[in-house]
Amino acid sequence: METGPSLKSASEQQDQDWARLADYLSGQGMVLDLKDHPPRQFAAGFGNLNFLIHVDGKAMVLRRPPLGPIPPGANDMGRESGILSNLWKEFPLAPRCRHACSDPEVIGAPFFIMDYREGRVIGGDVPEDIAEPDRRRIGLRLMDVLADLHGVDPAAVGLDGLGKPEGFLGRTIEGWSKRAHLAWGEDAPGLVDEVCGWLRDRVPPDHAVSLIHNDFKLDNVILDRDGLDPVAVLDWDMGTRGDPLFDLAVTLAYWTEPNDPQVMHKLNQMPTAAPGFPTRAEAMEAYAEASGRDLSDFIFQRVLGQFRLAVVFAQLHRRWREGGTMDPKFAEFGSLAEDLLTFTHDIAQGRVD
Repeated sequence: METGPSLKSASEQQDQDWARLADYLSGQGMVLDLKDHPPRQFAAGFGNLNFLIHVDGKAMVLRRPPLGPIPPGANDMGRESGILSNLWKEFPLAPRCRHACSDPEVIGAPFFIMDYREGRVIGGDVPEDIAEPDRRRIGLRLMDVLADLHGVDPAAVGLDGLGKPEGFLGRTIEGWSKRAHLAWGEDAPGLVDEVCGWLRDRVPPDHAVSLIHNDFKLDNVILDRDGLDPVAVLDWDMGTRGDPLFDLAVTLAYWTEPNDPQVMHKLNQMPTAAPGFPTRAEAMEAYAEASGRDLSDFIFQRVLGQFRLAVVFAQLHRRWREGGTMDPKFAEFGSLAEDLLTFTHDIAQGRVD
């Protein structure tokens, strides 16, 4: 079992102007330790850059957008810091934001600093020391956490003005359609418009509104090292108010099963195809029980959530094409995005679940 956070080596990390940051924080009455605890970049994730820093003698996390072009609505540090400045009051798994800076002159982009939560993060491969009964418990506990989030009253944490929940699903279709065409450009597959047309013909009326995470998956949850219970939920930069069933659908888009097409296994985002983890159907049942929500007509959200994921990987591939990252893994994301789009179309046509 790992004994600390997974960090990049000093030669691999994307260093910031730490001296300039230290000067800035000094003006805010905060002391950044560059001598005994030099900043280190966390190894996980394809999007925002996260660094373990020490401020005023405490371990904290600095979070900033990635290099390169930023897709519309993504990597919003202002939105995320606003959420994390308040949500912890009713949802303790949300780390508290301690400082936010919108001035890109400090380190080249807006950033914020939040509490650091110690624990273990499980990515695409399940550690061998986690037994099958614990895997099942982890999977079902994720659904409890998501239901708990959806049960928070936005007004109770000062977030009742977050986002525009009216017409949320219709706008979500158009937003991801626009992002798809920006990501693929003139080479956008024909299935983009076909899937979007299918969705536009089936938009359900507005109903329940809740706070939603918009990228809730296992590696955005920190687990206690001993009991494997959640101790933090991370990555809130796309958080808003909207349809909670879409939030569930986003999670299930990552939830791989043994008999899924190869593209879902290539994702390597959640290890749920391994023995012991609940199926998507079992996860849905657990969420329905925890939340009291009706999932009898879930297909629209399911397709929209899977389409979103295809576009996310198309955006990541675009970042690689335009020089925003040199990570060789990103070179494969173009074909992966197209295969995810095909899987989305198959779900819409009822060929797969």
